[in-house]
Amino acid sequence: MPLPPPDPFLRLKARGAVTNAAGRFEPYARVAENDGWDIAEEERVARTEVSEERPRSVINPVTSPDLNFDRSVNAYRGCEHGCIYCYARPSHGYLGLSAGLDFETKLVARPTAPEVLERELGRKSYRVAPIAIGTNTDPYQPIEQRYRITRRMLEVLSAWNHPVTIITRGALIERDLDVLSDMARRRLVQVGVSVTTLDARLARRMEPRAPAPERRLAMIRALSGAGVPVRVMVSPVIPVLTEPEMERILTAAKEAGAGAASWILLRLPHEVAELFRDWLKRVEPGRAGHVMNRLREMRGGKDYDPDFDRRMRGEGLHADLIAHRFAIATKRLGLAHDLPDLDCSAFAPPMRPGDQLSLF
Repeated sequence: MPLPPPDPFLRLKARGAVTNAAGRFEPYARVAENDGWDIAEEERVARTEVSEERPRSVINPVTSPDLNFDRSVNAYRGCEHGCIYCYARPSHGYLGLSAGLDFETKLVARPTAPEVLERELGRKSYRVAPIAIGTNTDPYQPIEQRYRITRRMLEVLSAWNHPVTIITRGALIERDLDVLSDMARRRLVQVGVSVTTLDARLARRMEPRAPAPERRLAMIRALSGAGVPVRVMVSPVIPVLTEPEMERILTAAKEAGAGAASWILLRLPHEVAELFRDWLKRVEPGRAGHVMNRLREMRGGKDYDPDFDRRMRGEGLHADLIAHRFAIATKRLGLAHDLPDLDCSAFAPPMRPGDQLSLF
């Protein structure tokens, strides 16, 4: 279904999407129309709104066979970074909201998540394994400055000696270097930093409220300097648009201190496909057709293939070529290995005032 036209009275500033198509579960859609009475209309600014949710549980089981973790925690729903290609956009449909502007302007914070997390860790049935943070939306997006949910969850995990992996492109992670460096000394944390492009102009239009490429390299430098194991994530790789930069991104990340690397091909599930095509036509009209044709070659002729064996890498000649280039570059740079395993053996409840000390 084609996207509705943008609201003529809505002023957008640093947003990835420009429309608010109804979510895929909604029976009705609203379309803004200029009825000729525009003189009476007031211009509105697309501002960020935050609501709060009190979850009953926060540890999500993950059963995808192509992922290397089996549980995750998310502090927020929606993401103000506004990355147009974000595969998590369709998750807003479960809230009755749009994957377009709603995803980046109508956010949901979960302020009680740290307390719920601690309660779940304390269950007798709980079995420790690394928890992934940031697998759906960025745990260090701008509203984390106010809510501090991610930091408080890290403090809970640190107190319980629980291993965690973090995925982010938010520079606010540097605020938590004190917690992260302490956990790193106990082999309890790894961080993946996403670097999509080194072109600041392209990044500004594609990831409008995320830190610039140079700032993300500085994040890698700060984390590695504090002893935190860092993986650069060349994700997503967008054919034609960012794919030629792969070797340069890996080289820059290695120089900044990254210890490992990974890549994922652009994924366009559900509403994201139409949003991304619309963005290409607006921002990269001369290359839009080339980008989508090349992507479809790697997706079996479709915008997206959700098959677990192919969704991360694609298939065919061009997909194989990207994988081959990545393997050669990471081997040359010393990034062709995993980060050290995290330690699950020290997991235990933290000591509380009045607790009896163990004899051993």
